[in-house]
Amino acid sequence: MPAIPAHSSSEARVAPAPVLVTGAGGGLGRAFALGLAGRGYDVAVADIDEAGAAETARLVEDLGVSAWHGRLDVASVESTEAVAAAVAEFGGGRIHAVINNAALYAGITRAPIEELDPDEWDRVMAVNAKGPWLTVRAASPYLSDGSRVVNIASATVYSGSEHWAHYVASKGAVIGLTRVMAKELGRRGIAVNAIAPGFTLTEASYGHIEGAEQYGVDRGALRRSSQPEDIVGAALFLVGPDASFISGQTLVVDGGRQFI
Repeated sequence: MPAIPAHSSSEARVAPAPVLVTGAGGGLGRAFALGLAGRGYDVAVADIDEAGAAETARLVEDLGVSAWHGRLDVASVESTEAVAAAVAEFGGGRIHAVINNAALYAGITRAPIEELDPDEWDRVMAVNAKGPWLTVRAASPYLSDGSRVVNIASATVYSGSEHWAHYVASKGAVIGLTRVMAKELGRRGIAVNAIAPGFTLTEASYGHIEGAEQYGVDRGALRRSSQPEDIVGAALFLVGPDASFISGQTLVVDGGRQFI
């Protein structure tokens, strides 16, 4: 796996307030948190798995920056509001950026549209589509000119993966939500973008696909599998100073499997 850039504790913080990463107790969310820490950002680690969040926060602190961690249910108004307020207090009243990574993926059913359980459809939508809205809704009072929102969608929206309708639809909703947020929050100088990763080798992916290491590799311009760290660079770019005039966009990071 690519190395996470080292940060010297003697360097000035790259942002005066923390970055909140949801679903950061493991997988891609943990990779985002560690990548941000490696670049000198203080990180607020939130996950419905509180033990996983605590472990990620420990790893973040090992990289020489400050971390906050807590339990977050992104489908709950009360939970998102409480976490946003706690993170803002940790950041001196501000949140620099939100990375909406939390999603239902592991353990959800792959089945034809006629066989999908409507209750499971509702759960996927509640977390994957409603969750980013509730999180930004709660964080909004603590975002200001120069703040960023990065929503994690999926390149599967463009391929229309069979037997995956609820997941694909939820991630399509994330792209639409990103565009609305960009217009509304842009009036306050807040940039909002999405990242659409391709199939990435996380613990959950190994559980979904047999032979995950080679899945889709032959369809990519870059003929290798995607590691979580491959997606981190896009997030670092979008929360950083070089992306200050980019908003409402979806950046596909899949090694060239989709040309959008």
